[in-house]
Amino acid sequence: MSKTLVWVEHDNASVKDATLAVVTAAAQMGEVTALVAGSGCDAAAAAAAQIAGVAKVLKADDAAYANALAENVAPLVAGLMADYDAFVAPATTTGKNIAPRVAALLDVMQVSDILSVEGPKTFTRPIYAGNAIATVESTDAKIVVTVRGTAFAKAEATGGSAAVEAVGGAGDAGLSAFMGSEIAKSERPELTSAKIIVSGGRALKDAETFQSVITPLADKLGAGIGASRAAVDAGYVPNDYQVGQTGKIVAPEVYIAVGISGAIQHLAGMKDSKTIIAINKDEDAPIFQVADIGLVGDLFTLVPELTGKL
Repeated sequence: MSKTLVWVEHDNASVKDATLAVVTAAAQMGEVTALVAGSGCDAAAAAAAQIAGVAKVLKADDAAYANALAENVAPLVAGLMADYDAFVAPATTTGKNIAPRVAALLDVMQVSDILSVEGPKTFTRPIYAGNAIATVESTDAKIVVTVRGTAFAKAEATGGSAAVEAVGGAGDAGLSAFMGSEIAKSERPELTSAKIIVSGGRALKDAETFQSVITPLADKLGAGIGASRAAVDAGYVPNDYQVGQTGKIVAPEVYIAVGISGAIQHLAGMKDSKTIIAINKDEDAPIFQVADIGLVGDLFTLVPELTGKL
C-alpha cells in the first residue's frame, strides 16, 4: 500500500483547518502519516493524532522549526521521504513555500493546487484561473502535491488514535532567520473558514466608505470580510482581506459580493461558494453569471437598507 506524508499546519498548540482537507485528499492516495514540525509542539502532535484517518504522527520538535521556515523544514521532509511515496501539503502560504523546495530536493515535478485524486499518481487541477480543469499524471517515483482546501471535505478532527513518534532532522540550515511578524487580530472568523463572507470592491470609493457600508452588514451576519484585489490595491483594506487567484481561495455557505464586477481572477477565489449573492449597479457585470441571487442597483442604498432589515 502507498504511504503519504502530510505536512500539518499548526501554531504549536492546535492544528489549522487546512490540514483536515489535506488528510482527506492524502487518504485517497494511501496510508496517512502526519508530520508535525515545530518547537514545543506536543499539543499540536496530540491534536494531529486524533484526526480521523491518520495512521501515525511524526513529531519533529526543534527550535529551528518554530516558525515553519521552509529552508529548514524542506530538508527534514526530503530526508523522511525515503519511506514515503507522496508528500502532501495544503495550498496555503506556508504549504506553497515548503512543497516546491521539497520537490526540488527530491528532483521531481510538483503538482499544485489539486482538486481531486483520480488515481495513485493522477490528479485534477485548475488552469487559466479556473476556467479549465487539467488532468495531470505524474511519472516521478515520488509525488509532491499541494491541495486546494475548499475542494475536499474536512476530515473529522477527533476520533483517531495514532501513535506519536519523535523524529529529528538537520535543524537550522542557516539560510534564513525569523525576524518577527505583525498579525492582524480580529474577532471575525478567518476568511478561509468563515461560513458567511461579505466582500467589497472598488466601487466603495475609499477606506471609510468601505467600513461604513460593509462592516455593519458583516456584523449583523457574523460574517468574515473580504475584498477584491482592486479594493486592496486602492488601500481600502489590508492585503489579508483579498479574495481571488492571488489572494485567498474561499468556499463559504454564503458569499455576498458588493460592488465587485467579477473579474476572472476574483471569481477563481470564490466561485465554489455554496450561495453567491451579488449587488451591483451594472446589470452586465460578469459577477451575475455565477451569482445565485443578483440585485441590480445602487449599493449605497441597497446595502444599508438590507442591513437595517436584518
